[in-house]
Amino acid sequence: MLFLLQLVATLSTGLFSGAALYINLVEHPSKILCGNFIAVTEFGPSYKRATVMQASLAALGSLSGIIVWLLSSGITWLLGGLLLGAVIPFTFIVIFPVNMKLLDTSLDKNSEFVSELLSRWAKLHAVRSLLSLIAFMIFIVSLILAI
Repeated sequence: MLFLLQLVATLSTGLFSGAALYINLVEHPSKILCGNFIAVTEFGPSYKRATVMQASLAALGSLSGIIVWLLSSGITWLLGGLLLGAVIPFTFIVIFPVNMKLLDTSLDKNSEFVSELLSRWAKLHAVRSLLSLIAFMIFIVSLILAI
């Protein structure tokens, strides 16, 4: 049971981290190259689809990491779980206001403000990518040491 939870924590965190990195390194820069109008128009549908997947993976990875810590007293599982879990309040408190501005239907999609919002969003999302990547590396090392 413990090993299964370790696998779930590691896999969930790896998938979250991979998706977050893909967004930062591939999807978002590609949108930006298409211009502000297209980038902000595509942001809405992409955001709605990614939210469901990433929220589920973050919650599952964080919760399973913390449960592994509770069952095994392995502090690294707590650390990884908390790092991944930190993306949830960070998203709600810091990124969500930017998301709402980008999703605002009255936003002038060709404005310089859109460019600033998209740039700010990318930097904030990079924090999520970094936190999840560190958590994933912690879980990988912890999993290897557990074998």
